[in-house]
Amino acid sequence: MGHQARREFQPASNTVEVSDLVWPFGRLDGIDDDDLRETAYEVFFTACRSSPGFGGGRHSMIHPATEGGEPASPGKVNGVGMAVTSRIKKALGLKMLGKFQSRRASSIGSGCNSPVAGRSRVRLPMTSAEIMRQQMRVTEPSDNRLRKTLMRILVGQMNRRAETIILPLELLRHLKPAEFNNASEYHFWQKRQLSLLQAGLLHHPSAPLDPSNPFAARLQDIIRSADAKAVDVAKNSESMRALCNCVVSLAWRSSEGSPDDVCHWADGYPLNVHIYTALLHSIFDLKDDTLILDEVDELLELMKKTWLTLGINRSIHNLCFTWVLFQQFVVTGEVEPELLGGALAMLKEVAADAKRADRELVYVKMMSAALNSMKKWAERRLFCYHGAFDRAPAGLMESLLPLVFSINKILEDDAIGFPAADQQQKVDVVSATDSTRNRVDRYIRSSLKYEFAKLLENEKFDDTTLEVVPEVAETLIKLAKETEELALKEKLIFSPVLKKWHPIPAGVAAMTLHTCYGTLLKQFMAGVSLLSAEAINVLHRAGKLEKVLVQMVVEDSADCEDGGKGTVREMVPYEVDSIISNFLKQWMHERLKKGKVFLQRAKETESWSARSKGEPYAHSAVELMLIAKHTVDDFFEIPLGISEDLAHDLADGLENIFGEFATFVASCGSKQSYVPNLPPLTRCSSGSKIFKLWRKASHCSVRAHETHLQGGSNEGQHPRPSTSRGTQRLFIRLNTLHYLLSQIQSLDKTLSLSPRIVPSPKNHHKHRHHGFSSCYFEKACLGIQAAIQRVSEVAAYRLIFLDSSYVFYDSLYVGDVVNSRIRPALRILKQNLTLLCTIVTERAQPLALKEVMRATFEAFLMVLLAGGSSRTFLREDHDMIEEDFDSLKRVFCACGEGLISEDVVEREGETVEGVVALMGQRTEHLVEDFSIVACEASGIGIMGTGKKLPMPPTTGRWHRLDPNTILRVLCHRNDRAANDFLKKAFQLAKRR
Repeated sequence: MGHQARREFQPASNTVEVSDLVWPFGRLDGIDDDDLRETAYEVFFTACRSSPGFGGGRHSMIHPATEGGEPASPGKVNGVGMAVTSRIKKALGLKMLGKFQSRRASSIGSGCNSPVAGRSRVRLPMTSAEIMRQQMRVTEPSDNRLRKTLMRILVGQMNRRAETIILPLELLRHLKPAEFNNASEYHFWQKRQLSLLQAGLLHHPSAPLDPSNPFAARLQDIIRSADAKAVDVAKNSESMRALCNCVVSLAWRSSEGSPDDVCHWADGYPLNVHIYTALLHSIFDLKDDTLILDEVDELLELMKKTWLTLGINRSIHNLCFTWVLFQQFVVTGEVEPELLGGALAMLKEVAADAKRADRELVYVKMMSAALNSMKKWAERRLFCYHGAFDRAPAGLMESLLPLVFSINKILEDDAIGFPAADQQQKVDVVSATDSTRNRVDRYIRSSLKYEFAKLLENEKFDDTTLEVVPEVAETLIKLAKETEELALKEKLIFSPVLKKWHPIPAGVAAMTLHTCYGTLLKQFMAGVSLLSAEAINVLHRAGKLEKVLVQMVVEDSADCEDGGKGTVREMVPYEVDSIISNFLKQWMHERLKKGKVFLQRAKETESWSARSKGEPYAHSAVELMLIAKHTVDDFFEIPLGISEDLAHDLADGLENIFGEFATFVASCGSKQSYVPNLPPLTRCSSGSKIFKLWRKASHCSVRAHETHLQGGSNEGQHPRPSTSRGTQRLFIRLNTLHYLLSQIQSLDKTLSLSPRIVPSPKNHHKHRHHGFSSCYFEKACLGIQAAIQRVSEVAAYRLIFLDSSYVFYDSLYVGDVVNSRIRPALRILKQNLTLLCTIVTERAQPLALKEVMRATFEAFLMVLLAGGSSRTFLREDHDMIEEDFDSLKRVFCACGEGLISEDVVEREGETVEGVVALMGQRTEHLVEDFSIVACEASGIGIMGTGKKLPMPPTTGRWHRLDPNTILRVLCHRNDRAANDFLKKAFQLAKRR
């Protein structure tokens, strides 16, 4: 058969409407649409050969015709009566063609020879066979070849059923090359028949095919060889006999393996569906393919005759017919809603078929593929319905929505299992309603987002243009107006349609547009460094848009229980205060970031040297507080109301920087690192010769040292202080912390008293002054005070145990008490304290001096209790030691102008005085006191006969009632009674 211009049944690639409709039934390799159409006609004609009009005669007509060519109703004589009606078209809601029926009539009459002169030629209606040949675009020569071939096939067997005929094989056997115009045409025709056999028997057989089947391999070889040269179809041809043997063996197989009375060459999926849908497309009018022929009832009835050959049943027919109607609606440009309505009507049949218990797996696969393809195509339009249905929203969109919902119900409910039990029917109805609402909700949101994106594209607006310039602000204002117009369009045109499936479609649309513009507004404001007039205008227009959208939500939600309040609450408002708050937070972030960068640089470069005599603190602290002050000043320069919460946010950020800087200043080690290690406990050994020589040498050394200190008139009267550079840098750290504290308190006062800050009701009683505590920087102030305490302690211990060690811990009472009194140490101490008061600021002096006093008293105690083997004490030394300690206390009482009160000195010296008092007691009394407190501390009660005294642990917390303190006094006591007790109780060795 000759090839005609191809008519696409699948989505065409040259139109947007068709390109995204996916053919769901699989593809066939090597077979195009023309091949399928011609094959469909051949199968159809073979199946209907016994019907009137297919045997070569024209006596059976579809309808009688009137003289004017109009069809008459069946049973009406001479065309008198009503026009014919179609049951199928009526059921599908399709209109009749009526007056256009004559275009399918055959012109048989002659002009001047007509019995009635002057009338038009008589037109007789066409038979079903003629209509199908015309609709399938089959030429008369091709049709004649098919008729002749069928006559040859059925010679002597007119009762042979069509489903027992392997049509491509019979055509190959009976049609000779001479019946074609040329060898090339015949070869092309032969390859089509072989391709159909290959598709039906090898690629898509209805019964599973064993790969090792010899007939399949042989048939494949024959088909492959036919590509280059036509197969010899002569009657005695070996290749023809082999072809017939292979085809017959494969076609007469059945899936159960039992004999069958139907040959299976075209009933495998998807070949059968391709052929059948090609056949179904013949119902559309060739001159207007949006219309269906009025003869559709008889044509479809004739098509049923092909079902057995193609393996089609009622369910598959309904599905294919649904698909063809929908596909035709798409390929014809979506201009005929009746086709869409017809597809929707047929979906009811598909839904009923989906619930059938005897449905086959291949049908479920076909149905799922077809319905999903239709659903995806429809939802692509629904997800952007503003563009897809702008011209006819009330018609096309209103038809497409129920189609999608019907498809979705079939896929999600009907196709899953059998109908639900009675007790669950109400639940299913509620679930379906909720699912429909959610789906419409998604359509609304998606479409409006898409339209909003188009507005941005039209304005050539993207993230790169979000800069604070007048042009961008003007664009945002224009965009707000266009968004408002889009919302009103949605309300007037689309919302009434969507209202049938969603309670508040206009409200959802308003919320979506509100979110879209709000996102853009937020991005715009994020790039604003200062609130300019342009930015204020944008905010003003955004506020107007928001009022329109909120009102739209409220009106659409009037029938809701809460009157739309819940929906409005879902909308993030365009509050200017909220945007300003975000802007201020971003501004604060940048300023605080600048402070953190400076802090990191200060950690790497600070040398802890005073800026000048008038500013004895670190330069980094001055710069840090300047940054903080400028930040606060600029904060109040912003021409808008400032909430108390924002002020606290700024204060919290600064407070974190202050706290980190204070931690950095206080990172100067620990006071314990300067305290000497405690020597081991040993007994005094003053009677040995070695000890006497050492004591004499030590006495000479101390005298020489004092002479050195007093050498020369100036140095003797004014010894040089021993404060090291490192200790002086600690004094600078101390000054820095006090400077930081005073500046922070000043900043706190500025924030607390500023009239620009609007109080927050929820924080009205949250931040108040409590004595000296801070309102905004309380945590930072407490942290700095703790850092001041720490640095004061470290500086004091370094001054006493490191800088002054040579005149204090290393020299005091070395050898004996009488020759190594405290006077030299006091002179150095006074000079060090004078230098301390010179360097340390007045606010820092009281605590600094107090910590020096504590360190000095600690050193004095260590001399008495942990002075090592170079120190021994007699009971008679008590008065001199007591006198020295009184002198030491007077130094601190007289330091400065009442910086340390006498009561404080006495209170801090109580521990030392208690230990000194122990040194004045008799050895026997000390032993007795030690035994009592040692037993009490260990919990063993009163010592009995034979019990051993426990060795008390060294805690370092010296006290006259501490057993370890008393034991150390005994260890340093230079008399026989002490030695005897220590040897007997603890086997302590003598000093060496």
